Amino acid sequence: MINHISVSESFLSLIFPPELSLPLFFLILLLVIILSSAIKVVTEYERAVIFRLGRLLGVKGPGLVIILPVVDRRRIIDLRLVTFDVPKQRIITKDNVTVDVDAIVYFRVTDPQMAVVKVKDYFTASALLAQTVLRDVIGQVELDDLLTRREELNKRIQQILDEATEPWGVKVTTVALRDVVIPEMMQRAIAKQAEAERERRSRIIAAEGELLAAEKMAQAADYYAQHPIALRLRELQTWSEIAREKNMIVVTESASKELGTILGLVSPKKT
Repeated sequence: MINHISVSESFLSLIFPPELSLPLFFLILLLVIILSSAIKVVTEYERAVIFRLGRLLGVKGPGLVIILPVVDRRRIIDLRLVTFDVPKQRIITKDNVTVDVDAIVYFRVTDPQMAVVKVKDYFTASALLAQTVLRDVIGQVELDDLLTRREELNKRIQQILDEATEPWGVKVTTVALRDVVIPEMMQRAIAKQAEAERERRSRIIAAEGELLAAEKMAQAADYYAQHPIALRLRELQTWSEIAREKNMIVVTESASKELGTILGLVSPKKT
């Protein structure tokens, strides 16, 4: 370092008088330091909010940004999508069931100036607001709705958060309920309820089948009453099915004395 300074001083002594070479060297060094601190590079996904003497100057970037040292103050805001977990919240539903619910929130900054000026820490504020809204929304629904209407609850929470964070320049894009934990006793009760529901459905289906069969049998009886020949043919068909069993004794009315001959169970009487 000493050699570098001596070379610089000797170079400046060739151009300027000896009495001005050293002060000029320090002046140039000071200018280099100031320029290095004044020139900043802002990436494509970032924006720089500039304050000059405490007053808002505006939003700059992306690219090369020049700020005045000591006078200007900058704050970099990331415009990319940000994800944070809502810690597990113990909530009492509308039907007095205690559940543990956690969620995931996706949001991004749409207005860097509002995110800096309107709120001190937009990330912490959004996270705490998400916890409060989650507790409020889940506390207004019953357990069955929480388990079956999860998509609707996600959209409802997202809309409430989006409206609340819009003045901060924050856009909440998605909210997803990740896990719902209910007590073990309630899990057994839900299992019994599901079993009873399946039993009820099976009995209803069986009863509907009996009703349909009774209706068809009533229609058949009416038809047979109007067409005795059809009833006789049905009777003969029934006896024919019974006749397949050779070891069966069939007892009929006297009016059906020729039935055995017709079915082939006995030989015709010779006269």
